[in-house]
Amino acid sequence: MSLSIRRVLEAARLTAQSALNKTLNMMQSSLKLNRQPWQPPVQEPAPAPATPVQQPPVERETDTHTAIVNVTEVAPLRAARPASFTKHHYVVDGEPRVYRLFVPSLPASAEPPAAMPMVVMLHGCKQDAADFALGTAMNALAEQHQCLVLYPEQTAKANNLRCWNWFDVAHQGHGGEPAMLAALTRQVARRQGVNPSRIYIAGLSAGGAMAAVVAALYPEVFAAVGVHSGLPAGAASDVISAFKAMRHGASHRPALAQHKPSLMPTIVFHGRADQTVHPDNSDQIVAAALMTLQSCGLALQKAEHSPAARQVDRPASDTRDTLQTVYRTACGKSFLEYWSVNAGPHAWSGGSAAGSFTDPHGPNASRAMLAFFLQHSR
Repeated sequence: MSLSIRRVLEAARLTAQSALNKTLNMMQSSLKLNRQPWQPPVQEPAPAPATPVQQPPVERETDTHTAIVNVTEVAPLRAARPASFTKHHYVVDGEPRVYRLFVPSLPASAEPPAAMPMVVMLHGCKQDAADFALGTAMNALAEQHQCLVLYPEQTAKANNLRCWNWFDVAHQGHGGEPAMLAALTRQVARRQGVNPSRIYIAGLSAGGAMAAVVAALYPEVFAAVGVHSGLPAGAASDVISAFKAMRHGASHRPALAQHKPSLMPTIVFHGRADQTVHPDNSDQIVAAALMTLQSCGLALQKAEHSPAARQVDRPASDTRDTLQTVYRTACGKSFLEYWSVNAGPHAWSGGSAAGSFTDPHGPNASRAMLAFFLQHSR
């Protein structure tokens, strides 16, 4: 090979080697520029747990009932109320009058109180409402049985001896004292929320006679009547006939017996040794009541409890023999009772000695009357 050819080949080889080296240098430079230090992989944060959605109350089935899991409301308790015995004033035909009212205590409760019964108590001559309440001790029994007791009071202006004027024809119809007593009863019952079908009336002596008059005239107001040592409605028409009836018993057909008969459960107490009002008057009250009850369609069964049969369960203070005659329906409810107290005076049987005209040794008339009343509703 000639020298020139050898030089040409060498030059070509060098040129190619130079180009290759240049290319390698450029690639190395490029790699140095783009090389980055190693980094650990980035951890993505875990997603937050979702907020639970509030679910409505769930009902769970039990063996006996469905129970609500979450109870949200409780009824508030009503405040307790103590018992009260208060004096009240009112006016009738321009004349001031007084009555007393016993309201039993009421325990704290979440439920509204039920409508209570009420007993109207009419005192006798020479008495007033406070004295009669003390002697009969009716308030203590009313507290036990949750009853109101209304004690109207007669004025000395209306009668010098504070007697109810049962013997005056002006007070034997739908006017005078019977109308006043019925109106007062309605008014107090409405204000106090009394159960209107469970209102009763009772009285002693002149009060018992007036109770018989009022119950006969206003059977739409009263559900039962109690007469202690009293006289039948319409037994007299003036003072003279009143004294005659008191001493010997009513001798004529009572005027009020002509009124339309109404079903009026009746309980009667009378002492056989009464020297003020003859016991025959109570015998007549019982006979008239029995006739009226039977005319209303009641089938009554008579039962008598002898003194000997009552010895075992009588309280120690009850030392007077008593014949109790009861007229009951087949279901056992008594509609007529007559308590004839042997040797009993003209006084409230079984009453407290703290009051006037009471006989602590007799069977408890207040307890017997209230038990009888509470069987009945109008």
